[in-house]
Amino acid sequence: MRNWLTVQQRSTLPDLPLSVPHLQNHYRILFPFKSTPPMDALILGSSAGGHSLFIPGRSTWRSKHLKPVHFPVPGFTGRVQVPTCNSYNIIENFYTKRSRQHIVKHHATGIKETSTAFQKSNTKFLVKATSGHPLESEPGAYPNTPWNSVKSALDAFYRFSRPHTVIGTALSIISVSLLAVEKLSDISSPFYTGVLEAVVAALMMNIYIVGLNQLSDIEIDKVNKPYLPLASGEYSTLTGILIVTSFSIMSFWLGWVVGSWPLFWALFVSFVLGTAYSINLPLLRWKRFALVAAMCILAVRAVIVQLAFYLHIQTHVFSRPAVFSKPLIFATAFMSFFSIVIALFKDIPDIEGDKIFGIKSYTVRLGQERVFWTCISLLEMAYGVSILVGATSSHTWSKAITVLGHSILAAILWIRAKSVDLKSKAAITSCYMFIWKLFYAEYLLIPLIR
Repeated sequence: MRNWLTVQQRSTLPDLPLSVPHLQNHYRILFPFKSTPPMDALILGSSAGGHSLFIPGRSTWRSKHLKPVHFPVPGFTGRVQVPTCNSYNIIENFYTKRSRQHIVKHHATGIKETSTAFQKSNTKFLVKATSGHPLESEPGAYPNTPWNSVKSALDAFYRFSRPHTVIGTALSIISVSLLAVEKLSDISSPFYTGVLEAVVAALMMNIYIVGLNQLSDIEIDKVNKPYLPLASGEYSTLTGILIVTSFSIMSFWLGWVVGSWPLFWALFVSFVLGTAYSINLPLLRWKRFALVAAMCILAVRAVIVQLAFYLHIQTHVFSRPAVFSKPLIFATAFMSFFSIVIALFKDIPDIEGDKIFGIKSYTVRLGQERVFWTCISLLEMAYGVSILVGATSSHTWSKAITVLGHSILAAILWIRAKSVDLKSKAAITSCYMFIWKLFYAEYLLIPLIR
């Protein structure tokens, strides 16, 4: 049964273990409105007749026993009549002794059970519509077998690693490595080994960067991305620290063992920028500043990935002099546009948490719609330039594939953008993941530009 008075509010009024219908029968409620009174504005007076709440057997209070007083209730200016005789205090003490413990216990238990149930539901049942993850069941709902434990651990690490960035890193390194291939004989065991070394070392550094960002944003992610392991409580802070520390050490160790300076410097610069981007130390946490945050992402995704990993294959694996070819310059320029788009777009669905925690992203400053269409326009411009670059190719097959491919991607992007509901966080997040798919598709086209 619903009750209008909370425990705290009851402490300012006589403790009456009565339900709402009883209150309506015996109290006169004075409100300047006709609708159901709000919980913090319930003011009680005397009844017009019937049995008294205070003295059994008396039909009503006389006016001489009552006087109007003002209660300091915010937002309410009505008057209420309360008894002034000594019997009021006697009955109040009686009800206090007989009812206070029961009422407080009843309400406190209900509040505690509701809060506990909500917290468990919020923690155990993680709705991942915006991330593409299914609804997770409470662990106790399934047998606690070793196989289920392994699956749960793998799923948590999968989400912790931010798989869309892992896929993007792996594809970009493979694609850029192919730019160094000049003849079919170049695709040999040393090439595969060099690419594998670069991919593994870069993925471990990628996990360090995204993991550190989650460690620094636990409270923000509870609002923006509650399905992440640290935000949901699946991982403790210590577990997150151990993971990012281990992967950063392994990444540097592999880069040092391989002996490729382009690879090692790519890892080192990524480490420095990724740390400065996220960690909350004086003069750092650059993600607070929209322009600096975008430059960090551009530096890693557009410059370091293209140049450093190309030079790793070109100079370390093939032992050739560094040559900045047309495809490499195109890849760097195009991915500069794409990196800016990703840096801007990733903040659009996160506007709620960013506002709460003072992250001055462009979305917070300019609004979701304006940033959204700026990103779409930048990508369409990049596709237009790509079509012109492809049309200038001296190879017919390269010209046909790159012109047709970029035309199709540009058309798909425009159609998808027109259908996005900018009032829906799920729709915006889905579009953001679609942008990453376009990012993957571009790396399939880059090696074909000649």
